[in-house]
Amino acid sequence: MIQIQNLSKAYGRKRVLYDINLQVAQGKVYGIVGENGAGKTTLFKCLAGLEKYNGTIAHEYDILKNNLGFLPTTPYFFSKITGREYLQLLCNARRIKQQDLDTKNIFDLPLEQYATTYSTGMKKKLAILGLLLQQNDVLILDEPFNGVDIQSNIVISEIIQELRRLGKIVIISSHIFSSLSSICDEIHLLKTGRIVRSVTQDEFAALEQEMKDFSIGNRIGRLGLE
Repeated sequence: MIQIQNLSKAYGRKRVLYDINLQVAQGKVYGIVGENGAGKTTLFKCLAGLEKYNGTIAHEYDILKNNLGFLPTTPYFFSKITGREYLQLLCNARRIKQQDLDTKNIFDLPLEQYATTYSTGMKKKLAILGLLLQQNDVLILDEPFNGVDIQSNIVISEIIQELRRLGKIVIISSHIFSSLSSICDEIHLLKTGRIVRSVTQDEFAALEQEMKDFSIGNRIGRLGLE
């Protein structure tokens, strides 16, 4: 279990997160939704230990970052590293013995090719595969479905379901509400750095409609489409 208490983050005078309180447990999938700039990525970076913050993140792990895998929106790769070398590097970082990478290459990626030459979707699939091979107990996935083909999105959804069954903690952000509603146990709405709504599965439809009404409003009518 991870207990987040009064987590706040500011860059100079600009405050990005305000007193975030959240509890996440093993064997559950949590969705974070919100507009661009709401603070989703900053929150994830704080949880992953990539940003300093005020507040506390209590957990039962010796060192949280050694049990956590973080997928950024845009994964980074060294310029002269192949897909195979990247996966091996991530395994080495967790002292996981050499694996049969060809068998575990479920996305059929060209592992002998430089990762920087991959398409956007291929890069994301390579980064996801690396996190899975690390056998992390906590996975934070920032927009895992964005830029990935439909077939691979189906595979990623099934992977997340399997991670739940294995008792992992999974925290996901997505701009596509339907992607989260089909796999999450809870969804939290982040707005201007604050969690303003938290719902369980029986309230997903109501939250989606509220978000749709707020986002659309009278915008379509203002276009005067004919």
